Amino acid sequence: MPSYSIDGVIPVVDPSAYVHPSAVLIGDVIVGPNCYVGPLASLRGDFGRIVLEEGSNVQDHCCIHGFPDNDTVVEVNGHIGHGAILHSCIVRRDALVGMNAVVMDEAEIGEKAIVAACAFVPAGMKVPARSLVSGIPAKVKRELTDEEVAWKLDGTHVYQALTVRCLESLREVAPLPEVEAQRPRLPAIDVQPLIATRRA
Repeated sequence: MPSYSIDGVIPVVDPSAYVHPSAVLIGDVIVGPNCYVGPLASLRGDFGRIVLEEGSNVQDHCCIHGFPDNDTVVEVNGHIGHGAILHSCIVRRDALVGMNAVVMDEAEIGEKAIVAACAFVPAGMKVPARSLVSGIPAKVKRELTDEEVAWKLDGTHVYQALTVRCLESLREVAPLPEVEAQRPRLPAIDVQPLIATRRA
């Protein structure tokens, strides 16, 4: 992975974490055990510290940055969806930030809360634990159900398993010129979107 020191500060990646080779880590970045950092994610610790705690994931195209003397933290089992932006904020344990959401300076996403896709969490907002927030600017919509909290944790476990899969089998290869006979499929994983669970 592209990893750069700045002012003598070098990123740290736990050996049990997986960081995609196209992700970029700069300076004061600490990636903890069993974390997943996806393709083209940018973790720019050139001003403030960035910390990913155990089992958290930061998916493809995410951007994490912060102000000097501020830590941007994703706590244990935090789940940051594709294309999200975090800036000088804290995502508490077991919380989820949805795809393309933005979480601004000094905001705090409470434990087991969910920020909906494309939401804008303004600077300083404190999202209560186990709540759903959405909109521009984000507003608290309601408390999450036990089923929704469990669904989120299941999704995070899928990314923790992906960390192991990537460490064990993801390799750069040349593409095949055509589809081979009896092309294998990836192993089935028991995960589905929340909307599908509501139809069941």
